[in-house]
Amino acid sequence: MWPSSWRPSIRRRRADSVAEGPPAAFVALPDRAVLSVTGAPRLKFLHNILSNDVESLKPGQGRRAALMDVKGHLLAFVRVLADADAVRLEVAGDRREAVEQALVHYRVATPVRFAARPDVVLGLVGPEARGALAAAGAEVPELEEEGHVRAHLGGVEIEVARAGDLPGRGYVLHVPPQGTEAVAAALRAAGAIALSAPSLDALRVESGRPWYGPDVTEENLLHETGLLREYHSPTKGCYVGQEVVARLDARGGHVNKLMRGLRLTSPAAAGSTVTAEGKDVGRVTTAAISSRLGPVALAYVHRSRADPGSVVEVAGSPATVVALPFGEAG
Repeated sequence: MWPSSWRPSIRRRRADSVAEGPPAAFVALPDRAVLSVTGAPRLKFLHNILSNDVESLKPGQGRRAALMDVKGHLLAFVRVLADADAVRLEVAGDRREAVEQALVHYRVATPVRFAARPDVVLGLVGPEARGALAAAGAEVPELEEEGHVRAHLGGVEIEVARAGDLPGRGYVLHVPPQGTEAVAAALRAAGAIALSAPSLDALRVESGRPWYGPDVTEENLLHETGLLREYHSPTKGCYVGQEVVARLDARGGHVNKLMRGLRLTSPAAAGSTVTAEGKDVGRVTTAAISSRLGPVALAYVHRSRADPGSVVEVAGSPATVVALPFGEAG
């Protein structure tokens, strides 16, 4: 399904420079899956179980939300894209089945239906991402975050959404599997480069963009991720996990660990333990090499060491805790 010419691990053209921000770069996101929800009450149904306000969405609008269990544990991050006759849900690929099971569980007698879509998901980032789309023949208007339109690229009909979870608020493209080669060729012809997975991680870490899978799992609470404002509406009514979120809010949002950035003095690996004074105080979730900042990471850090400027150790080397996103000085 994935064109070998642009799998994330291949063609690291200009890979050493992309962390500085290429004008436009594309990368396959094979860890993303897309579901379709149909039926007249589809938005109301999703609104009742997701953490953000999605009932008010009009066709062409979208929003990111969290799907939780009743204890507030995160089952998935969901990109909700409203179309005229359906809603598309983009989720981490290994969570598709869990998300579908949760939707079926809460459906009861609601007349909604779910189906997996075959779409390939592609990310497009960089300050000239929209210009690259235009140069490739896809005239995309200025979109609000998670806004989306249908476009043609390389003779292929695709869906383009402004993606708040990508570095620089880039775009995700939903592409039919038979059109991936043509879309890749059109983007290359327009001047976009193929971005490697490690380079994407570097951009993602710098931008403070934790993703479900590498950085967030069902062991986490939304407050721990630092993404509460992006995935949660404080004014909407009940949803699954709402009591836990409300209780934490009432307590000032205090949790035992928080997502932070780390400026490292030597490269680290995902899964590395963060220590302070000989005690375990956290865990690295994503590690990368930034051409601007050097070794960097996303990590959960115990609240006692989570203040920016705190000095910790990773794999025996000093590291400094940084607020996300990384600033010019790191």
